[in-house]
Amino acid sequence: MKLKTLLAAVLAGAAAAVLTLVPSRRRPGRLRRNRGRAALGLAVRGGARYAARAPRLFAAAGEQRQLLREDLALQTAEDVAGTLGAMKGVMMKIGQMASYADGGLSPAFRRTLARLQDSVPPMTPSLAATVVAEELGAPPERAFARWDPRPIAAASIGQVHRALTLDGRAVAVKVQYPGIAETIAADLRNVALLRRMLRVAAPAQDVDALLSELRDRITDEVDYRREAANQRLMAAYYADHPTIHIPGIVSELSTRRVLTSELSGGARFAEVLTWPQHERDLAAETIYRFVFRSLYEVGAFNGDPHPGNYLFHRGGRVTFVDFGLVKHFTPAELRPLVQMVRTICVEHDPEAFRRSLETAGFLRPGAPLSTDAIVEHLTVFYDTIREPGPLTITSDYASSVVRRFFDLRSPVADYISVPRPYVLLQRINLGLFAVLGELSATADWRAISEEIWPFVQGPPSTPMGEAEVAWRARRRALSPTAV
Repeated sequence: MKLKTLLAAVLAGAAAAVLTLVPSRRRPGRLRRNRGRAALGLAVRGGARYAARAPRLFAAAGEQRQLLREDLALQTAEDVAGTLGAMKGVMMKIGQMASYADGGLSPAFRRTLARLQDSVPPMTPSLAATVVAEELGAPPERAFARWDPRPIAAASIGQVHRALTLDGRAVAVKVQYPGIAETIAADLRNVALLRRMLRVAAPAQDVDALLSELRDRITDEVDYRREAANQRLMAAYYADHPTIHIPGIVSELSTRRVLTSELSGGARFAEVLTWPQHERDLAAETIYRFVFRSLYEVGAFNGDPHPGNYLFHRGGRVTFVDFGLVKHFTPAELRPLVQMVRTICVEHDPEAFRRSLETAGFLRPGAPLSTDAIVEHLTVFYDTIREPGPLTITSDYASSVVRRFFDLRSPVADYISVPRPYVLLQRINLGLFAVLGELSATADWRAISEEIWPFVQGPPSTPMGEAEVAWRARRRALSPTAV
């Protein structure tokens, strides 16, 4: 199924099922009515738009028909971005995911949805000030030495303001939308809607496990105290890293609904796409190292990998923000992931690879499939690291990974699923490939991986890798138990 079809089905499902939302206790009835009207209106407008254009589409031919289709898609994308941006919460996250991981959407459609990454309708300055006052015990003008009422970013759960602390530190203050926790809780209680969405989005998966994992992670995300803890963990690990920067948390100005951290500047993803290819390659290498060092060495990663969570600097330095949706892995959960990559990429043992898939729960034990068929179906996810040498990750490759993930025609699809502990791992894999594909990034991904793999720990393969060796040596000198 093309993901363009997926998005349409999700929106149609939302329009039909969102009317059954359980209203929050704080705003009885209004939440259900407003979100129901918004979703239903989106579907109705889309249908009316198509009906109005259908005669011209049928009458046109060739290039003219394609232009009409693109114009219709762009108008629909504008409507989707505006509606989901206003709805915030779970619905907006659907649009965010489509904006960076959907290989079936046209570039223009995706660029329009990309606004959902960091630029959506904000709440009013007075509403933001009310939240700050409730959480910090004083209005922003007294809690901070300087406060900018205009947000610098607005996303699915909160928006970010610049401020200056009373002791003179420049900070970014994330303020949660009032009632968003209740809105998300209502969305998550709407099991009919979520099941419909998930069955369309991931029909080969265990929907109950997927729904349970997403509910836990998104519920965590609305408590900024958890996000602060996640960010502290990552900032401590990557302290003084040559290219990875995690802003520090200002604990005394952080609560359940307000999160204050060091203010960081940098270029947005759209600007980076205009940079020379060498700079794009360096940025991609940093993102790649961050994802896999976090996985193998911290046992955690940011499960919300859309490009709006990156700030870029020349020379490959990247600031990573937004740690609300972080997945933590136990050693037992990491072990089969390590085993899979080792058996297929290093030991070249297909039978051992199959056994590791079964152990982790990705493949049904005893499935009536040849090992060759299993390897052919799943190794697209390892194509960038199976052999050494420079390789360019293209948008076409990223799309092929997405298509394979959603491919129901393969006989293998009936026997594979994503177990609950790895639901977000698949999301970040798709997101990572989408980002690297947009950057057209070139590197020796196998050599970089060997530096990071705990069962190889190879020598540095790039200048960035050499800088990481020095960084790790400094960490060990400060703390002999550090990795």
